[in-house]
This record gives sequence, structure tokens and C-alpha cells, in this order.
Amino acid sequence: TSPEEMEHFLAILLFIGVFNFPSLEDYWHHESRFALIADIMPRRRFQLLRRYIHFNNNQQCSESRDRFYKIRPLFEMLRECLLIPSTHKHSVDEVMVAYNGTRTDNLRQYIANKPDKWGFKLFYQASSSGIILDLLLYQGASTFFNVALSKEEQALPLGAKVVTTLCKTIKEPQMSVVFCDNFFTKFNVVQYLHTALGVKCIGTVRPNHTGGAPLMTDKDLIKRGHGVCDFRAAEGVLAMKWFDNKCVNLLSYAGIMPFSTVKRWSKESCAKITVPCPSLISAYNEHMGGTDLSDMLQHLYKTPAKSRRWHFPLFGYILDLCIANSWLLYKRDSGLLNGKPMSLKRFRLVVAHSLNNSPPPEKTGYIPRPSRPKPQTDVRYDNVGHWPLHCEKRGRCNLCPKEVSRWKCEKCNVFLCLNANQESLKLYHLMH
Repeated sequence: TSPEEMEHFLAILLFIGVFNFPSLEDYWHHESRFALIADIMPRRRFQLLRRYIHFNNNQQCSESRDRFYKIRPLFEMLRECLLIPSTHKHSVDEVMVAYNGTRTDNLRQYIANKPDKWGFKLFYQASSSGIILDLLLYQGASTFFNVALSKEEQALPLGAKVVTTLCKTIKEPQMSVVFCDNFFTKFNVVQYLHTALGVKCIGTVRPNHTGGAPLMTDKDLIKRGHGVCDFRAAEGVLAMKWFDNKCVNLLSYAGIMPFSTVKRWSKESCAKITVPCPSLISAYNEHMGGTDLSDMLQHLYKTPAKSRRWHFPLFGYILDLCIANSWLLYKRDSGLLNGKPMSLKRFRLVVAHSLNNSPPPEKTGYIPRPSRPKPQTDVRYDNVGHWPLHCEKRGRCNLCPKEVSRWKCEKCNVFLCLNANQESLKLYHLMH
């Protein structure tokens, strides 16, 4: 193959993510042929490239501790491209790459509250606008095999290790704030991020991980009504509990002031009432959803990657991630220039057309030519309305390999030369 042909291969994958057919063969089948894809490459050639595409040397797979060895070079290449200047608000969260196969032992994970419950688990560091800045593949005990961890970091639980590892790539830690949920947040984690890395952390926390802060119980807080909060500070870390529809616990290195207001439904008055809200809650709700936004954009136009090879869905996921990240960067720059950005679907099609506009590969010598549509079987054999029709343009005869004709069947839309035999039209339909 050649680099140009691989660009055509990627263009087809991007097109398929927008124009979704039931199966890959339908794009080339004469009954449902989609010229935008079928004219780029023959079906057999596309399936051959899809079958043999690899990202690492399988012969050295047994010598590596990395369980994602087959796809690791592609992820490392992606991480080098994620060095994007961003805002100083970051979020850390987990996502799932859908995979329902059973060829990965326990590498496939299950999370009940995710849209894709079965698949590969990834940890993201994202900006509040949804741009992914760093990622980490989860593979059990060997997740941090290529990460240098100190003795203090090795003693931390999984969520704390993930946060510290992803926060090390932040360029301006002293000016940055990281938001995370209760899977990652603990009292000693918030302390370590501030003292060792200089990063401030704001996150929801489970009641038993607040560092022993004597906060009010949930029952006492609920009795006081909506918007009531209680807080304690120890060793520079603030623990806060706020009653919304239920009690929310947070840990932070920032204060709770100033208070804002939010609208909440009240059962007693049967109307929405104004409730005081600490600044930590407003900041958390505003900047925590970056990972979910990126995951939503990737699922809008998803590259179909169903395969017996477990690493192929990860390859399709990387394509979608690159498109979503690029579109968010383009949208941000368009806003700075006061321009109107194109939609994500249009952006993906523009990228695919750019890959397809490269010169055709010299190795295969293939020149795309659309095939003639064939009529249905019951139409071809009904013996009704198969009359010769004179056309302005000539076409190659379907019976004679070297003859051309201006006559074609009005119903079947195939050219037939009538010079040699006046019965060739009838003979064609009897034979075919």
C-alpha cells in the first residue's frame, strides 16, 4: 500500500461514521451503492486493508508488560498531539470504549451507570470546553507500568494515582484547578495535589473520605431546609456539606464565598424558589462536564469498528476523538475571530474530502468507475416494455466486448448493439 491509499482508507471510515448503512458491503452493493464511498476504493481492497492493518509488531507482544501493546503506539502518538494550550480549569473523569467481545480476558470492564456498560476504561483530563488534554488506559495492576511513581504515590488508591498522573502534564499547575468526582477525591489526595504539584482540587467526596471533619449529619441539615451548608477547614483543606435535593459533600482548597442563587422546586409551595448556593457548587457544575461533552460528540458520528480483533474498536475511537478535539479547537478559534463555525457533521465531511482529494495510489493502478445499476430479477424477466431507446451518448455493449452502441434497453438501462443481430435484445434478456 501507500500513504495516499491509507488516506483514502481513513476517508472511507470518516464517511461511514456519517452515512450509516446496516453493513459495510451495502456501500458497494449494486442495489444500495453509495457512490461517495464506492468510487474511492473497491470493496475487496478496503476489506483487505481493514483486515491487515496493524499498529505494532505482534512477534514482540509476549515480551511486553503492556496489555494494550497492539494499540499503544497509536495512543502515544495521540498524546503527543494533545499538547494544546487550554484554560486553567480541568476535569478528570472516566469513559468507556464499547466492546462486547470476550477475547481480552479481564481487560474488558463493566460499569453499570454508563451508556456503554461493557468495554475498555479510559481516564481523561479535559478542559471545561470538552477538549481532551491527556488520557490513560486502564489495564488493572499494570496500568502505571510506564509511569514513574514515588513511594507516597504508590501507596495511594487507584483514583488518586490516576489524578496525580494526569495532573503531572498540566503546564501551569500553580494557576490551575482540577475538578473530579467522588471516585478520585479524598482528603489526602487534595492535600498531595496542592503541596507536591501545586494544583488546586475541587471534587465531590464520599462522607467517609472527608478526613474526619465533624460536619452536620444529613438529617440535621435537611431539617434546616434547602440551601443550608456546613463547612470545616483543617490543614488548608475545606470540607463542605450542602443540601440541595440531597446532601452533597465537597473537598476543596478554595473558599465557599461568594454565595449565588439557584432555582429549585419546592413541594410545600408547589413552585420554584430561590436557594442560596456556594461558589464551589457553581464552579463544579460549570467545569466538570468537559469529559462528558467530548464523549457525547464522539457518539454523534461514530466510526463502526465491529471486529474480531479487540484493538480495532480502540482505533475507531481514536479517529472519533481526533475529530471531536479538532472541531472544538476550530470552534474556539472561530469564536475568537467572530466567525460562524460549521457543524460537527460538516467538519467531519470536510476532513474526509480532504483525505480523499490526494492523488490516487500508483501501486494498485485503480481508477474508480461507477458500476451500472442492474434491474431487479422480476423486472428483467417480465417481458414487458424492453424496447430499444436511442441515446446521444454511446456506451459499451453488454453482449459484445468490443462494440459500442447508442441503443439501450429502456427498462434495464443497459447498452446493446443491434448491428450484428436484431434479436440480441431478446437474447440478452433470455440469457441474463
